[in-house]
Amino acid sequence: MKTWLSVLFVCASSAAIADADWHSFAEPEQVRSTHLSLDLKVDFEQKTLSGTATHMIKRVNKDASEFVVDTRDLLIKAVKAGDKTLKDTPFTLAPLDEIRGQALRIQLPKNASKVEIHYSSQPQASGLQWLSKEMTAGKQQPFMFSQAQAIHARSFIPLQDSPQVRITYDAVIHTPKALRAVMSADNDPKAALNGRFTFKMPQAIPSYLIAIAVGDLEFAAMSDRTGVYAEPSMIKASVHEFADTEKMVQITEQMYGPYAWDRYDLLILPPSFPFGGMENPRLSFITPTVLAGDRSQVSLIAHELAHSWSGNLVTNSTWRDLWINEGFTSYLENRIMEEIYGRDRAVMEQVLSLQELAVDMKETIEVDQTLTPKVVGRDPDDTFSRIPYVKGQFFLHYLEEKFGRERFDAFLKKYFADHAFGTINTEQFYQYLQQHLLAQAPTLVSKAKVEEWLYGTGMPKDAPRPYTDRFAQVEKQWQAFVSGRTPAEKLATKEWGMHEWAHFLNQLLQKPTAEQMAKLDKAFKLTETRNNELAFSWLLASIKADYQPARKRLEHYLISIGRRKFVIPLYQELAKTPTNKAWAQKVFAEAKVGYHPITTTSAEKALQ
Repeated sequence: MKTWLSVLFVCASSAAIADADWHSFAEPEQVRSTHLSLDLKVDFEQKTLSGTATHMIKRVNKDASEFVVDTRDLLIKAVKAGDKTLKDTPFTLAPLDEIRGQALRIQLPKNASKVEIHYSSQPQASGLQWLSKEMTAGKQQPFMFSQAQAIHARSFIPLQDSPQVRITYDAVIHTPKALRAVMSADNDPKAALNGRFTFKMPQAIPSYLIAIAVGDLEFAAMSDRTGVYAEPSMIKASVHEFADTEKMVQITEQMYGPYAWDRYDLLILPPSFPFGGMENPRLSFITPTVLAGDRSQVSLIAHELAHSWSGNLVTNSTWRDLWINEGFTSYLENRIMEEIYGRDRAVMEQVLSLQELAVDMKETIEVDQTLTPKVVGRDPDDTFSRIPYVKGQFFLHYLEEKFGRERFDAFLKKYFADHAFGTINTEQFYQYLQQHLLAQAPTLVSKAKVEEWLYGTGMPKDAPRPYTDRFAQVEKQWQAFVSGRTPAEKLATKEWGMHEWAHFLNQLLQKPTAEQMAKLDKAFKLTETRNNELAFSWLLASIKADYQPARKRLEHYLISIGRRKFVIPLYQELAKTPTNKAWAQKVFAEAKVGYHPITTTSAEKALQ
């Protein structure tokens, strides 16, 4: 067993670590923003947001003379500061840092309580995507949406862009009159399309949860507190797909305490959205790639909803501690799915998650196979992987197994209540865990074991190993197929759902051949599947096996979808041979116009 002497030093230094967010220039220990007021014009022709960002500030250090905010690619036109009367005040933009952008340093008058920044974003803002009408579902109106996590809010708002700084906000958004604006705030679905929308977010949130979208959007209620915003052509399918959302909210409240954000609505975005979902409070942003028609991928909704407790309510202190957001959320997601859809489905999703983790572990250097990677000097987007999600999730499954579900649920409920609307780092969580769970039964889990999970690489040997007979039966069918005993058309797949097929394709992915794929394609028409999760696995296998009949579908898939989880592994696999790489570069040249800047950057790195 490894020794963890260094961990003892780290734990003793938790206060220092909690304050150290390398990814932000802000100095909230000197002057902290407490409330933000936005007044912005949305200009689709110029692809800009322009107007004012007004900060209410608190001098933490009474002698502080500067207010520091983060920016990236912003045009700062003027800055005013004061108390009741605002006057021009000097400011400087620091030299550009390739990862973090530029610090905006603002001189504060003696009694200033408010700072007003006049600015404009630029078309290359990493946190915004501007879509022409041709790139939308309806093809009638343009569309714009934001993606602020991890450090992209600074590309469209000058602010203290750190998860440690929580603010309330209000906004006035000016749009073309035919379009609707929505934000991570109190949206009014009945607001007139008159070109002016107002918003308030009374709960304090970190900057990465500020979100905006503008487009041809309609609203449909699913319950008194849940509903869907989407382009008109997607409303009906979305309401059907996500009909269990209210039930998910109720189940999570029963397990972990009251929902703290009033409403929970979904915004279904165009397919260029780079992620599966984004947990913006009150309004989760959701990829349309999960509209499968059979609710087979609604674990994504459970995940984004679960963030209302783990992430939005209790937030990781720095991006090094991302597992505190994502590991907890993945655990809660699985518990929600078990309560609504049964144990079998929950366990199948655990197994599939572990299979995804195994792939990431193989492709990740050992020092990054930890829940606490070194992130200083690195773009946090480059450290996102399945590791904080799934390894973090299984750390909590491990604790549940050892302490029992009843005791562990009580611990989690108290944890969320005790840290509500606050931030926490790994060392602070470890201390809380020792005091409120480990100490109750000291012989069940040792400190060394906890430290192995938190600071060790890879997965501990005694990590939970979920098993489901449904997947065992799938594996028997796979063996019968590859051994030649059972032809593809005779495989017993009639009762399979998406999860069984996903497991089957994961077996294929280990060593696919064009011959195997041709037989399966003839029997099941897998190249034509409309399920984007299954299509991804099938197309990845087609690259590995050089199965050319799937190449046209692969090209269409890469051009029509911008979700990083899907397109980046495909580009990475294509880049392994010169011929495929050259083909992929041609496809990317056509596809990138429809990609979010985050996806574009990742794809460019994959095809270097």
